[in-house]
Amino acid sequence: MTKQLKKNGLKQFSNYLDKLKPQIELALPQHLSANRMARLALTAFSNSEKLQKCDPKSIAASIMTAGQLGLEPGVNGAGFLVPYKTTCTFIPGWKGLVDLVSRSGRGTVYTGVIFSDQEYTFKDGAKRDLVIHNETDLIDPNEITHAFAIGWVKDAQFPIIELWSVKKITSHRNKYNKVGSSHYSYRDWEMYCRKVPLLQVIKYMPASVELANAIDLNNGAEMGHGVTIEDGIVIDNGFVDDPEDEPKEKHPYPEKGFSESLPKWRSLIASGKKTHDQIIAMAQSAHPLTESQIERLKEPGIVFVDIEYKLSLAKNIDELDLAADLIGEVADPDKREQLMVMYKQSKTEMESKQ
Repeated sequence: MTKQLKKNGLKQFSNYLDKLKPQIELALPQHLSANRMARLALTAFSNSEKLQKCDPKSIAASIMTAGQLGLEPGVNGAGFLVPYKTTCTFIPGWKGLVDLVSRSGRGTVYTGVIFSDQEYTFKDGAKRDLVIHNETDLIDPNEITHAFAIGWVKDAQFPIIELWSVKKITSHRNKYNKVGSSHYSYRDWEMYCRKVPLLQVIKYMPASVELANAIDLNNGAEMGHGVTIEDGIVIDNGFVDDPEDEPKEKHPYPEKGFSESLPKWRSLIASGKKTHDQIIAMAQSAHPLTESQIERLKEPGIVFVDIEYKLSLAKNIDELDLAADLIGEVADPDKREQLMVMYKQSKTEMESKQ
C-alpha cells in the first residue's frame, strides 16, 4: 500500500466514523466518549495494513462492542481490534478480563507467566498454593514454560489457581483454533498464555453481565466467528470469511538460535529444574524442532552436530581451534575423525588467506 493510498484510506475511514459517532455514542457507557473511541479506532487502523483491508462496518461494530464492555481497544492491553481477512472483531485482552472481574467488587484475579530459569512450587487440592521462588530477567515469550491465574472470591478461605504448561496451552490452541496462522496468539504469545488459565479461573468467579459477554466474545473469536453485542446481547454471526482449516506451516527452529540455547536448556534438564518435555514444548511454541534437534536436546553432553556447527561458524583460526578442542568429547571414533578432517580443511583454507 502506497503512502498516498494509506493517507486516502485513513481519511475515508475517519469520515465514515464521523458519520457514525451519534450511533456509537448511544452504545457507550457514560465514562467513554464517541470521540475517544473513534480516535482509538483510527490509531489502530493507521498502524495495521491488515486492518485497513477490513470492512469499515466491522471495525465500527467492534468499537461499539468494546465500548459496551467499558473496554478501550489498544489501551493497556484491555482489548484488541483483530483482523481476520476482511472482518474485524474485538477480542478482550487478559488485562480487560481482570478489570471486568475487579469492577464487580466480589472478587479479584491475577495472571502471570513462569520463565525457563524460574523455580516454583505448586500445591493443588483443598489448600491450594503457588510459590515462585526466584525472579527472572528473561523477557522472550519463547522462554515461557508455564502460565498461571489466581482468583480470590470475596470472603473465600482459599484462592482458585490454574497452572498450565506451554505444552497444554499449545494443545488448547490447536484444538480450538479455526483461523490458522491468523490466530492472535501467533502475534502475542504471552498475552494468549496468560489468558488461557485466566479464563478457567473466571469460570469460578462471580460473573457480571459484562464479564459473561466478554467471555462469549473471546470464545467466538477463538472459533473464528464474528461476534458482536447488540442491546447487551452477544450475537454470533458465524465464521468470518473463509476460515483457514490449518495453521500455516511454521519454519523449523533456526539452527543458530537452537545451538545458542542448547547449553542452557541442557543445564536446566540436568539440574532437574525442567524436564525434556517441558523444554521441548517451550521451544516448539516458537518453532517446530527437527528430530535431530530433539535427539541433541536429550544428549547429556556436546554431540557431533554441535561441534560441526561451531566449526562452520568459526571466523578465524582461534575460534576454529576452540571448536576443535571439543572434538575429543565425541564418543564415536568415526565421527571424531570426520570432525578432524573438517577442522584441518577449514584451518588450511584460513591459513592460505592470511
